[in-house]
Amino acid sequence: MSETNNSPQTVAIDTNQIIEERRAKLSKLREAGNAFPNDFERKDLAQEMHDKYGELDKEGLEEVKASAAVAGRIMLKRVMGKASFATIQDMSGQIQLYINNEGIGEEEHAAFKHWDLGDIIGASGVLFKTKTGELSLRVSSLRLLTKSLRPLPEKFHGLTDQEQRFRQRYVDLIVTPEARKNFQTRSKAIQILRTFFTDRGYLEVETPMMQSIPGGATAKPFITHHNALDMQLYLRVAPELYLKRLVVGGFEKVFEINRNFRNEGISTRHNPEFTMLEFYEAYRDYHYLMDLTETMLRELAEACTGSSQITYQGQAIDFAKPFQRLTMAEAIYTHNKIYTPENLQDPEFLRQELTKRKVLTYPTDGLGMLQLKLFEDTTEEKLIEPTFIVAHPTDVSPLARSNDEQPEVTDRFELFIAGREIANGFSELNDPEDQANRFKNQADAKAQGDDEAMFYDSDYIRALEYGMPPTAGEGIGIDRLIMLLTDSASIREVILFPQMRSE
Repeated sequence: MSETNNSPQTVAIDTNQIIEERRAKLSKLREAGNAFPNDFERKDLAQEMHDKYGELDKEGLEEVKASAAVAGRIMLKRVMGKASFATIQDMSGQIQLYINNEGIGEEEHAAFKHWDLGDIIGASGVLFKTKTGELSLRVSSLRLLTKSLRPLPEKFHGLTDQEQRFRQRYVDLIVTPEARKNFQTRSKAIQILRTFFTDRGYLEVETPMMQSIPGGATAKPFITHHNALDMQLYLRVAPELYLKRLVVGGFEKVFEINRNFRNEGISTRHNPEFTMLEFYEAYRDYHYLMDLTETMLRELAEACTGSSQITYQGQAIDFAKPFQRLTMAEAIYTHNKIYTPENLQDPEFLRQELTKRKVLTYPTDGLGMLQLKLFEDTTEEKLIEPTFIVAHPTDVSPLARSNDEQPEVTDRFELFIAGREIANGFSELNDPEDQANRFKNQADAKAQGDDEAMFYDSDYIRALEYGMPPTAGEGIGIDRLIMLLTDSASIREVILFPQMRSE
């Protein structure tokens, strides 16, 4: 397409014309035989060739006489009479092809000249270095494997429309190296996390994604219906209660990398379908989890980025230093000098302050809930360096164990990095009667209109009545973690197919 004719209407007309021209080419290919062959054997990847032969000089490469059979998508093409160059892209990277009449014959070369950017081809030949030192394949055999009917975005503009990038991720991955790198990093990070836990004796398990009672988090669920059973089901908001059932059953170290679904808003940090890592270990407490989390994130950053110091959106984040540990009140007055330890313990002061800040409160809000609301409104976004916020109020922690010395708070933490929650962990509540009372309070809140409150799960109570050992558990948001490791501003940059409105 012309780079000058770039109004939406002109682009649409040009694109339609190009598609029609390419369909005509495909029609001729069909007349000649199989237009979509599947008998080309690729033996080599582009990056493997660069790694193996890239350091050899021209004479050394000629001495080796290395042959290769590669395949990929045409990304660049230069036709110069009796010789042509093309750059193809495969899953590993790009490599240049040198095509001439001597190598493949005049007729085949003439056919190549009519192929288009985006076409997928297979090529065999011998590797050599050009005058500029670029590793290339001198082609002796060339085949068109897939005809591309739609043009790729312009070379120098790519996919500049963000929404189009996310809707058409397949095109984004073709033309945006950074997007490919993001998802390669994501895959690598998940494999590292999996190994981190299996090496420590954790058992990887799978729990139901459709549940009769959604539990494990205070969140609004998606609702579906099972026809054969004629029953309402919910997509899981968290796997927590099922994982703790397994601890009751004797699997004392378990983890799951799972998809969760929450029927909530969409933002740069939220997608209704997201990935979590949850893990549970018996005979441990939340202090152990914080130490383990520091080790895990430090190793993960080093493996994925090459350093324990990263930069996220211009902000330096150091995983090598011990993570700061603050209570919610300590974090509020540390990062907001107008507050003191004394006034943060005064519910009336907190109500007035929240009203002044136009934050909604309810008469039933206790000290803990009031502190939480003030923390979220004034402090959360200021926690750039990794910081554990500990001792969460009991009234906002329905599954966490109350602290022995201060029963109004729990043995719980949330980890914040770059102003957002990354992890949530606690010493688990294993007292079935206490848990039953907390479920009842949640059910009462739901009856009063809180659609994020938990259901009463009688089977989970029954499981606890068999006895769950002292246990610590944690959930880590994989998507937000990958955002940090790839310096991505939006969660949509690290989810292959984020949720979008219908076109």
